[in-house]
Amino acid sequence: MQLVRLADRVKRLLATLGGSPFLSPPHSPSLRRNVIAVTIGLLAGGAIAAAIVTQQTEKHSSTQQAALRSPLPVVPGNLPAAPLVNVEARPTTLALALPLAPISVKAARPTTIQRVVSITPGDTLMAVMTRSGSDRSTAHAAIAALSKVYNPRRLRPGQELVLMYDPLAKGATPDNPPLTQLAFTPSVEQEIQVSLNENGKFTSKIINKPLEVRLHRASATIDNSLYLAAKRAGMPATMIVELIRLYSFDVDFQRDIQPGDRFEVLYEAHYDERGELAKYGDIHYAKLRVQKTDLPLYRFAMKSGDIDYFNDKGHSVRKALMKTPVDGARLTSRFGRRKHPILGYRKMHRGIDFGAPKGTPVLAAGSGVVEFAGRNGGYGRYLRIRHNGQYKTAYAHLSGFRRGVKKGKRVKQGQIVAYVGSTGRSTGPHLHYEILVNGKRINPLGLKLPTGQKLKGKQLARFQGLRRVTKKQFAETPALTRLADRRQ
Repeated sequence: MQLVRLADRVKRLLATLGGSPFLSPPHSPSLRRNVIAVTIGLLAGGAIAAAIVTQQTEKHSSTQQAALRSPLPVVPGNLPAAPLVNVEARPTTLALALPLAPISVKAARPTTIQRVVSITPGDTLMAVMTRSGSDRSTAHAAIAALSKVYNPRRLRPGQELVLMYDPLAKGATPDNPPLTQLAFTPSVEQEIQVSLNENGKFTSKIINKPLEVRLHRASATIDNSLYLAAKRAGMPATMIVELIRLYSFDVDFQRDIQPGDRFEVLYEAHYDERGELAKYGDIHYAKLRVQKTDLPLYRFAMKSGDIDYFNDKGHSVRKALMKTPVDGARLTSRFGRRKHPILGYRKMHRGIDFGAPKGTPVLAAGSGVVEFAGRNGGYGRYLRIRHNGQYKTAYAHLSGFRRGVKKGKRVKQGQIVAYVGSTGRSTGPHLHYEILVNGKRINPLGLKLPTGQKLKGKQLARFQGLRRVTKKQFAETPALTRLADRRQ
């Protein structure tokens, strides 16, 4: 049947090709014969393939029908065979997707709940913990354990506390899981943990976090002020303030510094285990060139454990009193007779005034004991420190005193004791500063202050060795750039 159909197709094709220009002259007879032969071959091959597929399909269908109609085999044991069943083949549809009943999955309960809270002004640790979900007895036990390694009263506003709770503990409720740990970092070098042990008791420990010390170097020429020049050189503000404080014994930053003066400094920076800056440390070396005079200083730890700064000759750069007890201030009024800005007539001004924004820290000009701290007439808020049997310093028009500064309190040189203000008889924020020698107020700018300690013998020899090492370190340390300071 397939061959008959093939013959008909060939006849129709030849009839079609007979009228084709391709098979008409001038084309050669051999070319026409080749085209016809190829065409017939392709048609014949397709017909044969179709016939084979048809035969296999019919054979497969016959086999299935024969299998369905054949009698069932004899079952051993002469049991009667099942009756013959005619099965008609029908198309089968396969279900690709079946509807499933919804599955309910409960979220797993957390094994630990963490809450991070911050101390706010006026807070107590007990108040913070009870507000965060701890009962008073548990909070009291945790605070008692903490007190063995850290005074809770030292916690300051802004300090973050991490509280851990166990919602799976025996007797725990969703609203009141028991506290298992209290942790916080009072400094970049320490972490404190208070944890509940297996016996149900709180224990505390201090975890020290090691820091890597690196040396940074900066230097620059001064155009306007030391502070601005150091800032442009990439120094952080904390190190600039410390540099100014160290030189405040010898340098009047309002009068002595001139354009073209230079400075250089080598100081510490501390990095944590991730390589991130954690804090700045001490100044190891500095040199300030003031009007063609070099003023070097070196950090040196003495045998007693005290740390001080010395010049090339081993003389302490510290004096009995600082010339400038407020950082970055400008001198606005000198010692002597002047027209009083409020009273309007000429009056003796028995101190010097430094203009500075309200709240600027005021430093103790020397170590001593607070003799007076309170209101004092036209002086407004007034502080007086007794340094020894000969020297006293006074600070007036203050906005306030640092916490803990009161009569009888011992303070150290350079310590913050008060803040600039405009209390009393004052026209604006400034510090009025006085020095009293044997009870008499004198000009602070004209006072020849006694020097500090002088190194001798083995101490001096050890200092000179350290000085050489420090200068070598400075030479080998890369200069700091502004870009590096931004990354910090």
